[in-house]
Amino acid sequence: MRGLEIRGLRKEYGDTVVLERIDLDIPSGEFVTLVGASGSGKSTLLRILLGQERPSGGQVRLDDEPLPEEPTPTRGIVFQRYSVFRHLSVAANVRFGLEVREGDRFSGRCFGAKRRMVDGRVAELLDAVGLAEAAQRYPSQLSGGMQQRLALAQAIAMEPPLLLLDEPFGALDPGNREAMHDLLRRLWEQVGMTVVMVTHDLKEAFSLGTRLIVLDRIRQDPHAPHRYGAGISYNLRLDRHGDARDGSALASMPVPEAAVAAGG
Repeated sequence: MRGLEIRGLRKEYGDTVVLERIDLDIPSGEFVTLVGASGSGKSTLLRILLGQERPSGGQVRLDDEPLPEEPTPTRGIVFQRYSVFRHLSVAANVRFGLEVREGDRFSGRCFGAKRRMVDGRVAELLDAVGLAEAAQRYPSQLSGGMQQRLALAQAIAMEPPLLLLDEPFGALDPGNREAMHDLLRRLWEQVGMTVVMVTHDLKEAFSLGTRLIVLDRIRQDPHAPHRYGAGISYNLRLDRHGDARDGSALASMPVPEAAVAAGG
């Protein structure tokens, strides 16, 4: 299938099972928000999708192909902490990946028509995220919200089929967070990539997602709490134009908000 296909995914560390029985189909272009209590394996699942960690069992396929076992340009990532190059300007941060892909294989640089193409793409992205006027600044000269805008531009520059977000707005104040929601929603609709976003905020999960996945330890053994891992307890399709989109479905959400807010 086009998109993400997960079958029988399992992850364990020694005798501690973190994830088990993960079966999930995410069609291309879907925006999935992933929530769960602390320790439910949300970030572990994201690292597996990125290629930073290997599953202990099961299979993950992206667009009908086995997911590479190491990070590749097919997957973009934005973390809560600003993952940008401090020694490069804003424009150079966004240009870096494009030059690696398009540039000379020895120098990693672009010249002539390719250079003009890359510069045009960089300008387009910086304009889209509202950083055109800050192109020559360095990350240390930017606010937290601007740095996260830069990280987002950097991640989507390569137009990856899969964009992974690990609580990307958790460190932002409410005003900046709302602005980033609007920006992310607009970029996702324009680029059409598949998005998987970990968040501890249920309202954010309902507001942004087209699908909400809840991870929870469905099986419990009080004498051996490490024996069973988290699985998918709820897989909810969200109506982008209905009550679930405006957050009024929060009251009926089967996961206690306090538990989710604990992070993980």
